[in-house]
Amino acid sequence: MQGRYARVSGVVFGVVALVQALRLFNRWPVQVGPFAVPVWFSWIALLLAGGLCIWAFRSGRR
Repeated sequence: MQGRYARVSGVVFGVVALVQALRLFNRWPVQVGPFAVPVWFSWIALLLAGGLCIWAFRSGRR
């Protein structure tokens, strides 16, 4: 059961990383309330989500 949970988590984080990469390359604007999220923030989100994706898939193999 833990392996399945890790793989599903890996897919979810992979999708988040993919969306962040698309935002970076297409320069999509994001507005959260009155705050405009800068595009450079997507680099941080991409690294975090990508790292969690890799970590989830590696832990799912055990």
